[in-house]
Amino acid sequence: MKAAMKQMGIAQEEIPTSRVIIEKTNGTKTIIINPEVMKIKMQGNTSYQISGEETEESDEPETTPKDIETVMEKTNCTKEEATEALEESNGDLAEAILNLSVN
Repeated sequence: MKAAMKQMGIAQEEIPTSRVIIEKTNGTKTIIINPEVMKIKMQGNTSYQISGEETEESDEPETTPKDIETVMEKTNCTKEEATEALEESNGDLAEAILNLSVN
């Protein structure tokens, strides 16, 4: 098989990898755990074949009701103000509380 592939101008190489992260344009990431990655060169082009266990991840921080409640208690603000402050601080409670306390 390898001889036939070589005769057709196809070179294949396994790349040792622990995980592969694909960052999508919508802000999510596809993470492939324990992947098998093959680098394939054919007719001047290089492509990669990846197989393994797939998971999804989002860059969006999760704002929990408990986080919103904590910010509201510490700053005496409304739920909307607390939610907005947490979004602006990327979910950082301390930063959200400081920003609301200063303003």
